[in-house]
Amino acid sequence: MTPVYKILPAGEWRAALAVGRFEGSAVDLQDGYIHLSTAQQAQETARRHFHGQADLVLVRLDADALGGAIRWEPSRGGALFPHLYGPLDVAAALDVRALTLGEDGAPLVDAP
Repeated sequence: MTPVYKILPAGEWRAALAVGRFEGSAVDLQDGYIHLSTAQQAQETARRHFHGQADLVLVRLDADALGGAIRWEPSRGGALFPHLYGPLDVAAALDVRALTLGEDGAPLVDAP
């Protein structure tokens, strides 16, 4: 199993649960894929893109189970990031955890 993570507002996840799929956040829709992170990338992603935002969740997925819809593409500093091309079936979520904000305002990610 290759764990990957999606950080998003809890309200967006609740909306996805209601319809059975997550189509993507605004930036995902703009870029044409759903941005994901590895365990090693998730904290920096949270700090850079979600600083000061409360009521976030961390969705853990198995990249291997997502098959060919996942592409590993260079991004920040040339690091390979997982990108999901297509909607995310909410049933693929292995678990979902609420994130809290640290003293510096960055969401605290403890990706297993």
